[in-house]
Amino acid sequence: MKKLAMFLVLLLTFSMLTGCGGTSTTPSNNEKNENEAKKYVIANVPKMVGIAWWDRMEVGNKQFAKETGHEVFQVGASKADAAEQVKVIEDVIAQGVDAINVIPVSPEALEPVLKKAMDNGVVVISHEAPNQENVNYDIEAFRNKEYGAHIMENLATEMGGKGGYCIMVGALTMASHQEWAAGAIEYQKAKYPDMYQVCDMVESMAQGGSQEGSYKVAKEVIASYPEIKGFIGMDMTNAPGIAMAIEEAGKAGEIALTGTSLVSVVRDYLENGTINKISFWDPAIAGRAMCSLAVKVIEGEEIKNGIDLGVPGFEECTLEGNLLVGSAWVDVTKENMADYDF
Repeated sequence: MKKLAMFLVLLLTFSMLTGCGGTSTTPSNNEKNENEAKKYVIANVPKMVGIAWWDRMEVGNKQFAKETGHEVFQVGASKADAAEQVKVIEDVIAQGVDAINVIPVSPEALEPVLKKAMDNGVVVISHEAPNQENVNYDIEAFRNKEYGAHIMENLATEMGGKGGYCIMVGALTMASHQEWAAGAIEYQKAKYPDMYQVCDMVESMAQGGSQEGSYKVAKEVIASYPEIKGFIGMDMTNAPGIAMAIEEAGKAGEIALTGTSLVSVVRDYLENGTINKISFWDPAIAGRAMCSLAVKVIEGEEIKNGIDLGVPGFEECTLEGNLLVGSAWVDVTKENMADYDF
């Protein structure tokens, strides 16, 4: 009897162990594949790499990747050149990415290669290109004309609403810069009739598109129009270059300067008063917003008016066709620049 009882105990124990093994929660191969399929590869292609603005956007890309597990990498040319940007996009298409986030140097020049991406099943999200056609969506931090008007108001305040000014852009092909400029000029003509453009819009690209290029162009403008009282720099590298030219001419405090830039590149000029105020949106936030939108499109989520991308300034976006608009600009002065130290 004792042997029989021992045998029954062992049999029962074995059955319990076998049963436990049968209820294992280890995922099947199909479940593993399904989970893996939810991780996407997103390529972010800015106008160029190697300058503070796009370095900051890469911070946002990495943050999104860390938070979500998706792979996001940033790649671009060393200069803002449309032909070079096309080559970069060709390369990432060949890599078989799930989505491309792009900030075009020239929207028109990119249309064929972006169509190729979409034809290959790649989701395409653009930024700073509201009229881009071959994209799923373009996403903007704000309405471009409103931002341009805001910058002009800042300049007009500093100029006392009178005198001549010059608008500098990165390149005449950059759609967002053109729209900001159009909004600024329209606002000036309506609100400040005693202000005027001393010359047609100028581009820093004419001298290489860098801070040094902006300095050279501004120096020529100051020499040609000594009566000038103000500058707006639309490109991130414009403001520090223009500030250099203003100081070299001995006109700091006489020529007002504002526009789009980052604290990291104009800190000294904010501190010494050559620049009183800059405006921008955080490129890191914009990068995260593009990635969030790309994933939603890949997964077939409905993109509708009021959508929340889960990113500051993009919690309740306005949808107009395939244009998605947030509300994300900030003004920075000497007093609050420590809050935006990038």
